[in-house]
Amino acid sequence: MRFLWRWVKRLLLATIILVLLLLAPILYVETLCQGDGPPEAYDPILPAEHHRAETKTLMTYPEWHIVHAYDDYAKVIETGDPHEFSYFSAIRGFWSSLCALSERSAALSGDTAEIKQTVYIIGVSFTAELLAKAAYEETLGRLTTWIRGSDRAPLDDLSAEQASGYARFLQQTPWYKWNFDGDIAALETAKTDALRDRERRLALGIEYGGKSAYAGVIAAAVASVGADALTLRMIVRDVPEATLDTIGGITIIGETDAGIEIETPRYRALTGLLATMAENGAQFVEIAGNDDILLTAVSDSPDAKGALFTFTRQGYGDYRHLVMLKVSSLADRLRNFADGPIRLEHIHDY
Repeated sequence: MRFLWRWVKRLLLATIILVLLLLAPILYVETLCQGDGPPEAYDPILPAEHHRAETKTLMTYPEWHIVHAYDDYAKVIETGDPHEFSYFSAIRGFWSSLCALSERSAALSGDTAEIKQTVYIIGVSFTAELLAKAAYEETLGRLTTWIRGSDRAPLDDLSAEQASGYARFLQQTPWYKWNFDGDIAALETAKTDALRDRERRLALGIEYGGKSAYAGVIAAAVASVGADALTLRMIVRDVPEATLDTIGGITIIGETDAGIEIETPRYRALTGLLATMAENGAQFVEIAGNDDILLTAVSDSPDAKGALFTFTRQGYGDYRHLVMLKVSSLADRLRNFADGPIRLEHIHDY
């Protein structure tokens, strides 16, 4: 009994230490990443029912950081192995970028307290997932690649294809709608008797199975509270209505003294629409009742004008920049991107 109790105490202690480690980044952000207020004054043009909290343009990034991390991971294992991905860099990038965004959010309208609760939850989950994956891939996963040799097994290629498809899917659709059970079935169909394939089938099967079960819980929770709005309103000028009519996805609401009020999809589709409108000469006056917006861009240089935060993209060998700018200057910046060397990646709505 003493032997058993001794191991129970060790397990409890290890659990407490792990929980504290997972919560430590939150304490770091809450104590050392506070900016100066009050928010800049701005009188919105759009009706109040079409306003979204301006701080959300910053607080939407952390979830996209996870999307980008999955994309980086897919790029690394396209030709390499999972242990070559730097899980700790991805974790550090999440919390370091959140620190910079938290400091900047003090100058924007909208309370961040409720938004940050969600960000912290996904941040802790992301951290725990990557720590667990790192622990496995750096040990047993690495061992089976060493035994396998330089020739990739069929499930190495299949899992790379699945990771790439998942990363693309996340650009516009919530993660919990991905068909993890389909991935498990594909692994089962394609596996061979090779040790690496058997190891991949077991390890990834457990990972996908856990995500599938968790996805069901999240989907039920979202259904009970209702999903977020899929569209937003904005004011644009210097572009004819006839031109806007030719751009798919845009609904023209009507003329205002400041310009044309339109409605567009949110998320990844919005980035393409804003870029297309800018190419056609549009100037953006206001988006969702706000005059500030965040975008991410990539370049071969570690420096970018107006960047709040910059870090290396794994697998690509270039840099991602978080850039804050006024809505009124967004169109000019988008047109400048067309000349390089910096390239637009994503515009963050609210």
